[in-house]
Amino acid sequence: MVTILKDKCIGCGACAAICPEGFELKKGKSHVKNSKAKCIKEAAASCPVGAIVVD
Repeated sequence: MVTILKDKCIGCGACAAICPEGFELKKGKSHVKNSKAKCIKEAAASCPVGAIVVD
């Protein structure tokens, strides 16, 4: 399961840049497109504010 902590997300787009098949930006915040994308963990690790939680 992949969760975006909306109150922490700053909309920098790092997750979508690293994993465009897994994330997209909508209204300045990250949204999960495909939680089974292979790059999800790498994108979560790249989040500068720790707004992506992967269980």
